[in-house]
Amino acid sequence: MKKLYSHSSFFIFCMLALLLFQSCYKLRGHYGGEQSFEATQRPVQPTDVALPKGYKMEAVATGLTYPTGVTFDDAGNVYVVEAGYSYGEIWTTPRLLKIEPNGQTTQVAAGEKNGPWLGVAYHDGAFFVAEGGTIEGGRILRITPDGEMTRLVENLPSFGDHHTNGPAVGNDGYIYFGQGTATNSGVVGPDNYDYGWLSRKPEFHDIPCEDIVLAGQNFESDNPLTPDSKDKATTGAFLPFGQASQAGQIIKGRIPCSGAVFRIPATGGEMELVAWGFRNPFGLAFSPEGRLFVTDNAYDTRGSRPGYGNGDWLWAVNSGTWYGWPDYSGGDALNTDDYQTNKEDPKFILAKHPAKPPRPVATLGVHSSSNGFSFSSSPAFGYEGQAFIAQFGDMAPEVGRIYGPVGYKVVRVDVKTGVITDFAVNKGKTNGPASQIGGGGIERPIDTEFDPSGQALYVVDFGIMPMTEKGPAPRQATGVLWKITSEGGN
Repeated sequence: MKKLYSHSSFFIFCMLALLLFQSCYKLRGHYGGEQSFEATQRPVQPTDVALPKGYKMEAVATGLTYPTGVTFDDAGNVYVVEAGYSYGEIWTTPRLLKIEPNGQTTQVAAGEKNGPWLGVAYHDGAFFVAEGGTIEGGRILRITPDGEMTRLVENLPSFGDHHTNGPAVGNDGYIYFGQGTATNSGVVGPDNYDYGWLSRKPEFHDIPCEDIVLAGQNFESDNPLTPDSKDKATTGAFLPFGQASQAGQIIKGRIPCSGAVFRIPATGGEMELVAWGFRNPFGLAFSPEGRLFVTDNAYDTRGSRPGYGNGDWLWAVNSGTWYGWPDYSGGDALNTDDYQTNKEDPKFILAKHPAKPPRPVATLGVHSSSNGFSFSSSPAFGYEGQAFIAQFGDMAPEVGRIYGPVGYKVVRVDVKTGVITDFAVNKGKTNGPASQIGGGGIERPIDTEFDPSGQALYVVDFGIMPMTEKGPAPRQATGVLWKITSEGGN
């Protein structure tokens, strides 16, 4: 009788666990309502955000539309950029704004329909902006304080899933920036149609930085470019949609290319390749010692070649190194059971690899979208030498099913040990954006930056963006710029 009771209890436990998992899967489905981009009221309450003891948070500016970066001029004035574009295929005007002491904004410059503007840096009397380039290709813009705009780099391959990111200023006088890949894992498919660009640029695909040799892996999928729902297409890696590859086929490398970090003199000049083999090198920052680090958004579970369970990465960048995309994940081979989906293991698409890729400094949450970051350099703030990373939060279920909300916070990373610790996260029994779990805390952090004194950490909050049945629904005028300071004793 005792044995029967034990088995019954175990059965009940298993059923409860199954129901719990099912409910979690449902939670991370489409949690938004209708797809709407209209401005909405957003409560802003800094005390709804949990911080370490000895720190306080305040809202510096509200009502921003898709803000993505923050920087400071020589006088310590605060500036943000608004993207002008968001997933969900919504275009607004990309802008560089000065944040006045009262929280109001003054426009410094405005761009065209070629966003998103993804990040901003200030150096030697000018602003440098990464223009994503969904329509005309990526650019690096130099903007003077009076709004004069110069294109230092243009025609970057940014028409796909990921864009031109950064920038960061090195001690060598160069502007460093990232260029994301066109696809999730090297193969154009129906998921890229869902992202909006395949119909605009059906010939577009990933570009290697050096010559590569293909393994001849091809992928059959539905063809969303034709009205016949039964039409199929076969596509190989690093090729346009519907074009098959051959074993041993050589794809010539060229600059600019996909999935890479570049640099250019701040005064303008020839663009140089720094490193490649990234998927989406979004955030770039230099440590207090002057070493370049990059956050890299890892593979999603989508498309013709999905990969399961890939955490985002923080890399220490070494010049001339290949970091493993599209056949490695954080230094591990992708063609293993560890990354198996309900289809099969992601097989290698390269017949030869440029090198053995390195290991990341840290592996962050799966689908956390770990993006812009900066390093603490002041004992007045604390945690000197550690990286403070903004986690935008997952875009489930488009990127893959997960058990609960991931990201939606700021974490700090000890780059010497790889240990990751929550720094700013919404209070509550569950994790997630404030609009979902309640309260007036953070929504989708996308960038962090310390002020020139190093005593205040500014956090750029993109705003409310639920996932609906029709895709992302980024709400305008819901972005916030937060400021975190130490009250002493941390």
